[in-house]
Amino acid sequence: MSATLGDVDLDAYVAEHEGEWRRLEQLSRGRRLSAAEADELVALYQRAATHLSVVRSRSPDPALVARLSRLVLTARAKVTGGSTFTWRDVGRFCTVGFPLAVYRAWPWWSGVAVAFSGLTVYIMWWVAGHPESAEAFVGADEARELADTGFAAYYTEFTAPTFAFQLWTHNAWLAAQCLAAGILVVPTVWLLWVNAVNIGAVGGIMIDHGRADVFFGLITPHGLLELTGVFVAAGVGLRIGWAWIAPPADVGRGRALGEAARSGMLVALGLVAVFAVSGLIEAFVTPAPLPTAFRIGIGALAWGAFLAYVLHFGSRAAAAGASTDVSS
Repeated sequence: MSATLGDVDLDAYVAEHEGEWRRLEQLSRGRRLSAAEADELVALYQRAATHLSVVRSRSPDPALVARLSRLVLTARAKVTGGSTFTWRDVGRFCTVGFPLAVYRAWPWWSGVAVAFSGLTVYIMWWVAGHPESAEAFVGADEARELADTGFAAYYTEFTAPTFAFQLWTHNAWLAAQCLAAGILVVPTVWLLWVNAVNIGAVGGIMIDHGRADVFFGLITPHGLLELTGVFVAAGVGLRIGWAWIAPPADVGRGRALGEAARSGMLVALGLVAVFAVSGLIEAFVTPAPLPTAFRIGIGALAWGAFLAYVLHFGSRAAAAGASTDVSS
């Protein structure tokens, strides 16, 4: 029987090949195969790959496509013995995959950065110009304590290694939330709003109490890189959501969403390192007894290095037509 779905009902096609697929699944999960079973595995894998190609091109059933895709991938891993870790893969991720994914999403995270910064500055201006508004946020006494000692004490409350680890996990979790919630759009916007209000309110209180130098002197060294990482996560997350809402005309919604999501996973992995660096800066540099200009200079150097890294490697990979698929 020809493997086409033009004249054949999908249910009949599935019923015809169901036995082969179940047998292939059984062989793929087996720990040790005999020579005859290995030959059977290869033959069934090749047939299933053909079936997947036919179903994908002729059938709109996403559940069947997903099932066959998983089956073919599992069988391929069994046939090839699975993929092995190589330093070449790590190098390609660092010089192609991650920077290219961030570079291609720059309109999104740049837009997030502009909107977030504008909102935060506005809230700072409002709170600083309306001292009574501090009571609505934290209370008058708490606002005074925050400006006098509380804000600066936050950076020395824990030992530096413990503080760095807490910051790393907190920021990585925030970024993961922005990325994962991006497909729904609204949760990511809400997370950005909450953080903008928090930073703006604290900044406004510090400015109102004449402590603007303390606020900006402490938040800038690590904030440049840390907030950029959050902007990247949120921008890529919103890009994933937009791929679902308005996919390109020549690309199906499922394919556009899949490509954006895979790119998002690369970004999530790369941001782990970015937040590790920002956490180290916040724990060891921000509270250090060094001149403010020197501490800000260290933070600006790390921030500039990250942007230069993304621009250099990302633009080079894009010009070469590279893919964000590390395994390609």
